[in-house]
Amino acid sequence: MAFLEVKNIEKNFEDTKVLKDVSFSLEEGNALAIIGSSGSGKTTLLRCLNFLEAPDKGIISVKGETLFDASNRSSMRERDLRKKRLHFGMVFQSFNLFPQYTALENVTLAEKLFAQERPDFKRNKKAIYEEINEHGIALLKKMGLAERVDHYPHQLSGGQQQRVAIARALALKPDILCFDEPTSALDPELTGEVLKVIRGLADQNTTMIIVTHEMAFARDVSDQIIFMDDGIIVEQGDPRQVIDNPQQERTKQFLTRYTQG
Repeated sequence: MAFLEVKNIEKNFEDTKVLKDVSFSLEEGNALAIIGSSGSGKTTLLRCLNFLEAPDKGIISVKGETLFDASNRSSMRERDLRKKRLHFGMVFQSFNLFPQYTALENVTLAEKLFAQERPDFKRNKKAIYEEINEHGIALLKKMGLAERVDHYPHQLSGGQQQRVAIARALALKPDILCFDEPTSALDPELTGEVLKVIRGLADQNTTMIIVTHEMAFARDVSDQIIFMDDGIIVEQGDPRQVIDNPQQERTKQFLTRYTQG
């Protein structure tokens, strides 16, 4: 059984069908890249995986546990969603950092909130927070931001802010790290530093789903690639095969438009 199983996902917004019978699987330690034109359903798919949207049909399972089944609406009970979201760490197009918090505070905020639910929290609050801060500092160091832990978002470049966002997504140790066009809000000169971090995570066998418009990066870093168009998976397989030698005409047209654009 695959680490992640997505079966027959459909999502409609009123009369618009955004996802149409989307199915795929992902093995632990692998990276999946999703490419496609704007409006093809890529971001909606990630939002469904993170339960920011409720699919109208389909099943989502992680490590053999069914997290969502559209035939069982109780699987989307609000009180359960927070724990289910812990399976998926999200890095959005915009950085979504809290401007009033330092880099370290942004990274550790969620972990500290969850720690307050521990039965020993009141008794060991100081030690628990110290441990969480140490973890946050280690993550920022991993992102190359050891000297920026006390900086506020306005004191950081766009690339640095996105690396803080990646550290924040890693803080709760998700099973799968999801990126939604992580370089789209960056100037070209800052794109490379974020892609370098993601490449490093791939080298460490982090299980990832990356929605990206960086074709060369997708080909080189991912273990498999999916091309989406009009809410369906048109083609999926080995990254070099899909990008360098696509079999479907719609894939060929997209890649031709992309390279010419």
